[in-house]
Amino acid sequence: MVFKSKIKWVALFVLVLSFASLLRHLSIAKYSTTVDLVQYSALTAFRNDFDSILGRQRIPNKKLWAAVKALQFLQPHANPRSNYPVPYEQNSRFIYAKIFGGFAKIRSSICDLVTISRLLNATLVIPEIQESIRSKGISNRFKSFSYLYDEDQFIASLKNDIVVVKSLPDNLKAARKRNEFKTFRAKNSASPNYYIKEVLPTLKKAKVVGLILADGGCLQSILPPSMAEFQRLRCRVAFHSLQFRQEIQILGQRMVERLRAWGQPFLAFNPGLLRETLAYHGCGELFQDVHTELIQYRRAQMIKRGIVKEELRVDSHFRRENGSCPLMPEEVGILLRTMGYPPKTIIYLTGSETFGGQRVLVPLRAMFANLVDRTSLCTDKELSDLLGPETPLPLNPFQPPPAKSEEQLKEEWKKAGPRPRPLPPPPSRPIYQHEKQGWYGWITENDTEPEPSKVELRMQAHRLLWDALDYIVSMESDAFFPGFNNDGSGWPDFSSLVMGHRLYEIASSRTYRPDRKVVAELFNMTRDNMYRPKHNWILSIQEHLNRSLSEEGLIRQSLFSKPSLFISHPLPECSCRISSAESPVHVKSNDGRIVYGGEEECPKWMQHGQEIPSQSAGEEVGKSEDNESSDYGNTVVEELESNDSDKTFVNQVFDQDDEMDPND
Repeated sequence: MVFKSKIKWVALFVLVLSFASLLRHLSIAKYSTTVDLVQYSALTAFRNDFDSILGRQRIPNKKLWAAVKALQFLQPHANPRSNYPVPYEQNSRFIYAKIFGGFAKIRSSICDLVTISRLLNATLVIPEIQESIRSKGISNRFKSFSYLYDEDQFIASLKNDIVVVKSLPDNLKAARKRNEFKTFRAKNSASPNYYIKEVLPTLKKAKVVGLILADGGCLQSILPPSMAEFQRLRCRVAFHSLQFRQEIQILGQRMVERLRAWGQPFLAFNPGLLRETLAYHGCGELFQDVHTELIQYRRAQMIKRGIVKEELRVDSHFRRENGSCPLMPEEVGILLRTMGYPPKTIIYLTGSETFGGQRVLVPLRAMFANLVDRTSLCTDKELSDLLGPETPLPLNPFQPPPAKSEEQLKEEWKKAGPRPRPLPPPPSRPIYQHEKQGWYGWITENDTEPEPSKVELRMQAHRLLWDALDYIVSMESDAFFPGFNNDGSGWPDFSSLVMGHRLYEIASSRTYRPDRKVVAELFNMTRDNMYRPKHNWILSIQEHLNRSLSEEGLIRQSLFSKPSLFISHPLPECSCRISSAESPVHVKSNDGRIVYGGEEECPKWMQHGQEIPSQSAGEEVGKSEDNESSDYGNTVVEELESNDSDKTFVNQVFDQDDEMDPND
């Protein structure tokens, strides 16, 4: 009996110990920072499904899409503010220009051309966009400029600034064909004195001069304060006169409507992964494949031409830590998750070219399933209608290598070497078309990149239209995130143009301006735990990106971006401050230039209806929001107001079952 009693006590002790262990494990699972237990609620699921059927969409975490209230006092104002005479219509001096480069270089160059024409009191001939002229067989409905922009709108909107004509007079056309007029290859750092001392005497004598623009501009970005009206002229050209042709505008607005039809705000993201910029900064080792060889080849060309004055091989990882290399799409996805953007966030991918292709976008697609681009929103017919009727290219220019005859094979076998010989090689595999005709196929056979084919030239012209569509969508997006801007090369880039235009139109729009050097340092801190970061790291990322939205981001943009491209940061020349706002503190650079807070007060006709609403506590963007939980591994419960009643729902933004393999 005593033995059986001891067994009972031992069994009871084991049972109690097991129960305590079970409670301990449940408590650990409940309060763990790395694993979340999401409880399923049938009622919540039914409500979500019912709302989706009725078309009622909830907007999670409204703070992620709210306007930056610290910048609401800024209003666009690029009108002349002093004595500004209208140009003389019978001007006998003409400037014609050839513009080389892609979308960003074209847009920036046209702004400088108009400014130079005003400076020299000359008539501007509609500039020639070489990217469309070089492509043979594009639609004959469009000339070089009208392939992208509306000529009539451009001429009419600048009638109070300069005289613009579509072509030279007939007698001067013939003289131009005989190369009787001098052409200048202007640099984007040329000063106004260069044009007054070098170009103007020739213009007065010959009545016509030509300009060749290949650097994305022909006039320095920063001008003396006495030339503020010329800076405002740049703004009027970039943000008012350069309107896309009607077909592009219609399709672009249609794309925006389709994005809005989902009932959710959307974010536009531009990777900025271009071969030229990657080669310029020596970022080839970030890819570790055939793309590295292509980048290094282009870098060697730049060194030969004197564009790059460095060694061919550099440490790409050091360049990345220095902020010279782009943020990879995977890193941008982690930043957005850290800020609290849910996996179902609609992200529009901009940029007609993403060097690295779809492979570099795989991690971003794994984190955000609703990653779309123009091909997702437009049909093939809509895109082909935008191009217009084109001369058809050869259907299949690829020609496989000729097959060897039996005699040739026997002769090769006899010359194979002394016996004993190895087994004959297996039949050669077929040569695939992408290995010969693809944009990188040459690198497997030759050391020299071939001249662009007709197909490639046609694609370069098409990219202008794709960038125009992306530009329209980026301007209408609720938030914009650049992957690579302000790279220090001196060339204009797509992201800088969009950021400058958004700052001019609606300064309070949510435009991120991350410092890539700071972001690289933060990523290095958590490289081993990138997908399960610590809470302090999350707060550091949120604080940096929130500050980049407001004054701190604008100051940095003015210091580093404006010296290269004025229209990327058109403050304070092209903006004004409404009177109801407090006067901001003036911030000056080392050279005395005002980088923030130098805007004049808006005229009275702009004051009506522009009063700034009072800010409620905790709503101002630009400060670290400690109460706002990151969805990067946490469950956020939010209360949203509706017309009927308050509804509570659980928004799991970084679902555990969505985790991807970082080696994809």
